Amino acid sequence: MRKKKGRWLSFLFIMLLIPGLLACGKQKEPEDGDPYIYSLNEDQTGIVKRPYPIGGEDTKSQVESILKGLETPSDEIEYTDVFPDNVKIREWNVQDSIVYVDFNAAYLEMETVHEKLVRSALVQSLLQADQVAGVWISVEENALKETDGKVVGILNEDDFVENTGSSLNSYQTTTLKLYFANESGSKLVEQTVEAKYNSNLSIEKLIVEKVMQGPKKSGAYPTLNPDATLLGATIKNGICYVNFDSEFLDSAYDVKPEVAVYSLVNSLIEGTPASKVQITINGEKNAKYMEMIDLFQPLQRNMDLVEEKK
Repeated sequence: MRKKKGRWLSFLFIMLLIPGLLACGKQKEPEDGDPYIYSLNEDQTGIVKRPYPIGGEDTKSQVESILKGLETPSDEIEYTDVFPDNVKIREWNVQDSIVYVDFNAAYLEMETVHEKLVRSALVQSLLQADQVAGVWISVEENALKETDGKVVGILNEDDFVENTGSSLNSYQTTTLKLYFANESGSKLVEQTVEAKYNSNLSIEKLIVEKVMQGPKKSGAYPTLNPDATLLGATIKNGICYVNFDSEFLDSAYDVKPEVAVYSLVNSLIEGTPASKVQITINGEKNAKYMEMIDLFQPLQRNMDLVEEKK
């Protein structure tokens, strides 16, 4: 009788213990509204949210807290450290809602797939900080580049959206009001166009691309250098941040500098919630377009340049 009772107690103890053991291996998703950062999952095939108390009242303090969390190994076995042991952050700073993070050379030694996960975890974690609109990654002070040699540029949440729907549902159509040059290049003319685009593409990036492509209808002329590379476009706190490579500063057409710049500014403000546009060159705003238009400050819409309709 005692032996049966002992077996029963052992069985009962094991049954009570199992739920606790299962819970230990289950990822703890943060509750709605709770702060978090991203870690790699246990098998390093994706990223997962990890509850994390982001400290600091201002943006810089919050960024510092997030980076510290990313660099600190988690006590939970279901979370894998974001950075390999030999990958270190050399320095970082925050400028105009963009976080600039510079890594040591070991960053480039990561396998391509693993680097993409690290990049995603870093950027999406930093976007949890107040006022942060994007992240610029460099290695030993050189801009991070893709395998094809193109500069990665400013990254935001739009760069990590995965479309899980069908290809038919991944496209949508919108109406855009864009501004191009008149025949003499002295004024802006307005054109309304229908644009079909992938739903993973942000509206601000779509507008920039369409302005760079030039008009499809007669009566208007292109304004921006088609050889320029768009490195990033994002909206934060009413400002649309657009980042180009240095080719943007050189005009390819016979148009006034202000007409070229405001074809972009007016188009973006017309088609997005932004009220201002900050143009940067390789992440820097201390530049002048054609040595004439100062890009240091965000620009507002200029309707005085728009040609009156006849």
